[in-house]
Amino acid sequence: MPKLLLVCEYAALNGGERSMLATLPAVAAAGFDVSVVAPAEGPLARELAQRQIEVHPLVVVRSANDTFGSRSEPRPHQQRRSGLIEIIARARPELIHANSLAMSRLVGPVAEQAGVPSLGHLRDILRLSPAAIADLNANRRLLAVSHATRDYHVAAGLNAERTCVLYNGVDLETFRPRSPSGYLHRELDLPKRARLVAAIGQISLRKGFDVLLDAAKTVPAGKDELHFLIVGERHASKDEVVQFERDLHAAAESPPLAGRVHFLGRRDDVPRIMNEIDLLVHPARQEPLGRVLLEAAAAGVAIVATDVGGTAEIFPPESQAAVLVRPDSPQQMAAAIESICGDSAWRHQLQQSARRRAEEAFDIRTAAASLVKHYHDVLECGDVT
Repeated sequence: MPKLLLVCEYAALNGGERSMLATLPAVAAAGFDVSVVAPAEGPLARELAQRQIEVHPLVVVRSANDTFGSRSEPRPHQQRRSGLIEIIARARPELIHANSLAMSRLVGPVAEQAGVPSLGHLRDILRLSPAAIADLNANRRLLAVSHATRDYHVAAGLNAERTCVLYNGVDLETFRPRSPSGYLHRELDLPKRARLVAAIGQISLRKGFDVLLDAAKTVPAGKDELHFLIVGERHASKDEVVQFERDLHAAAESPPLAGRVHFLGRRDDVPRIMNEIDLLVHPARQEPLGRVLLEAAAAGVAIVATDVGGTAEIFPPESQAAVLVRPDSPQQMAAAIESICGDSAWRHQLQQSARRRAEEAFDIRTAAASLVKHYHDVLECGDVT
């Protein structure tokens, strides 16, 4: 039974963590003994504990002079590498899988030095330094979540031969079309006729919720009382992100949006929420491969999304499974929202096409089987076949 060590960056359950967790049953069924390097506390650690998966905390002790988030952090960076070396010595894995770009950079040189084959998962499109590229290239294989992600990093110097595309998958049973129960309308004290437009994700500048609210200002409520939901929370503590969240609330509390925007925070019932909404809007400014788009498609939700990153790979034009608009264009977004909410036949067509697209290309069973094949390939030869 090969020992697999997964290395995770965040304590929260964001898209990358949920995508990783979704593959674990198939990975275990394929005979891998899984343990995880992760923060010792938080939603991810609790989820792993429920699954009886061993967690190795990677502790970084900062001095009073360390600036969190600064580019000049040699001490914490070296501590992470030293800590990882110790964990590898104890856990004795035969394969290491880093679940984020930052962890892929951390793992690459350490795994190479330890003589343990490693894979790095690229779930971000970020400008990288030559040093970061070199660290990533130390992994035996790199898995990009979309062609857009792969192409961006290969153009910057990533090893093209070692970099493959592996789409995330979604559980088509957990996320599936269901008749709405009306529980969200009751929770929010809204009339049954109210239409619900939702945006789901971490509150950050990249997710573009400000563009959605700018669009919402120009969409008339109409007789059906159009309401907007923002589902998610802010994780970053940077001043600009804190102010961004404040500005969102200020816009939502001012005319013409007052009373029509609802911040739901972090929710554990996203699969049920998908079945209660009329439209999912994803206004991101950048998106390697939005997990929420896969979940919405699987749930059979009509979707409006910005045409950025890998989104057009999820919804190519021939699929007719979503409406894609330019990023930072509240005018285009507003027109799409108004048209879809006002045309039940078109909305129904989008719902059916979205579900069909999820079944064709993003079934978690297919994604997990492909991941397991990558594991075996790297264990057997270490090269891309």
